[in-house]
Amino acid sequence: MSHQDQVLKSYCTTREASKRLGVSLRTAQLWVEQGILEAWKTHGGHRRICRDSVESLVSKREQNLPGIVAGAPFEILFVEDDETLRALYLAQARLWSMKPCLRSARNGYDALVQMGQHAPDLLITDLHMPNMDGFEMLHTLPTIPSLTFMSILVVTGLDPQEVAQHPKFPKGIPILPKPIPFDQIHDHARRCWISKVRRSSGGHPLSLVR
Repeated sequence: MSHQDQVLKSYCTTREASKRLGVSLRTAQLWVEQGILEAWKTHGGHRRICRDSVESLVSKREQNLPGIVAGAPFEILFVEDDETLRALYLAQARLWSMKPCLRSARNGYDALVQMGQHAPDLLITDLHMPNMDGFEMLHTLPTIPSLTFMSILVVTGLDPQEVAQHPKFPKGIPILPKPIPFDQIHDHARRCWISKVRRSSGGHPLSLVR
């Protein structure tokens, strides 16, 4: 084998990696961004993935090892109109051991647009927001089939009993009070993440708290 052939076989494109791993192109991209797949960019801006890292991941999946499942992207969308609180959410979540993929939105409308493009695993939302508030957003979610399995957590300064009685607030969604209880949010996110891990690995899933 020539040196050129060896070089060519040492890497693959993101699309080739996604097909080899049996995941979506977006998932492969997220694994690159999270460092799960070793990659670099060419001078032309094209992403190239180390073939050894792909094959290592394939091997772990075939052996059903939890390492690869635990490394699967876990996506969280924070919806909060206060810029300082949004930044605080993101800063805290970046410290979590599950290393989630994080997004944020300023109101319900922005969040719906993002969720329509790509559904997160967990939605953490405020209720009192401009343009479209959390109540209207949550009332809309059941009409979107792709969000059926998304877990939801509400964090609000409003009275929990009044929230629960609101005509547009879906039943069964857990409510946490402000100031933001980061420890409780972390515990909830971790339960959702473990549930996703077990589903992905073919184990018995935990019941998602919605």
